Amino acid sequence: MNVIVSNQKQDQLSSLDVDVIKNINGVYDVKEIIEMFKNFFYSRMILDVTALKDYTEYKTYEKLVHGLEADKIIFYLPEDSNLCTSNFLGHLISYGIYNFTTNTNGIKFLLNKANTFKDVEHILKMANLKDENETGAEVATVDKNNANNVVPNRKYIIGFRDVTGAAGSTSLIFMIKKELASISGQSNVLAIEVDKNDFSLFNDKRMISVKANDVSKTIETYRDVNYFIIDLNNCEDDSFCDEVIYLLEPSTIKLNRLVRKNAGIFNKLSGKRVVLNKSLLLNNDVFDFESEAGIKVFYNLPPLDERKRNAIIGDFLTKLGIISSGSGSGKIFGLFRR
Repeated sequence: MNVIVSNQKQDQLSSLDVDVIKNINGVYDVKEIIEMFKNFFYSRMILDVTALKDYTEYKTYEKLVHGLEADKIIFYLPEDSNLCTSNFLGHLISYGIYNFTTNTNGIKFLLNKANTFKDVEHILKMANLKDENETGAEVATVDKNNANNVVPNRKYIIGFRDVTGAAGSTSLIFMIKKELASISGQSNVLAIEVDKNDFSLFNDKRMISVKANDVSKTIETYRDVNYFIIDLNNCEDDSFCDEVIYLLEPSTIKLNRLVRKNAGIFNKLSGKRVVLNKSLLLNNDVFDFESEAGIKVFYNLPPLDERKRNAIIGDFLTKLGIISSGSGSGKIFGLFRR
């Protein structure tokens, strides 16, 4: 059973379809919340943070998790507030708080599958860990001079795999390459496809094709490049990648064909970075898909015009931690739940 602590979000939380053993409303000092629930048995606490006195202060959350278990609390944050920035969320993450959202769909998702550090790590990648709080612990802060720019001093090697046939990795990599090039310059980005020659159709010298056994050598040859975007195709070895993105096109025919071919595919994708591409699914549809498949969706990408610069590509790269963002819940939380 769950408990709900609400204030400004009382109306939304009262309509939430979850089992509740205790429901309180109002504004409380963090010490009151700790005393009220430290010996109270509950599965999860859904906490409207506006119910906390001084909820905009970092110390409030630090005190709370010293008295209660952070992984049992879902923090319901006011959307478009200063709390929904990489600076503030970086502090929360440094206290061991990984479960936060700005909407009720997010609450339902987190009740079903709690976040781990891996799920929120991208927020820390968008910030510089350099300031210290009162306890001397390092916390995440945003480099304001680098807002909406590439995260510096880091080499990224990102691989893409089409899980459903023709899930759109070629076009997606083209759009990602263009976005990164517009930010950091053409010479700083290289797209590589393995054992195919589809990139040649783009007539772009920064998109090349190589054999599987030449990938590592190619990366070493272009050692001054910071961003490698790799279409892995059927290349089994992806050990040279920092991240591998698994692309699914969530149409009925594609998914049914995938499951008939490999009945255990979703078990294999558990814990992987799964991205829905060319997806027409809405928020609730994505949540239902995750529940049925038993996997988390890292991002939900709709069909895009590859001839245009799409803002959603920048948002996707922000969530991956490849580019940074100064503020705004849309950039931090992604399309449908963060």
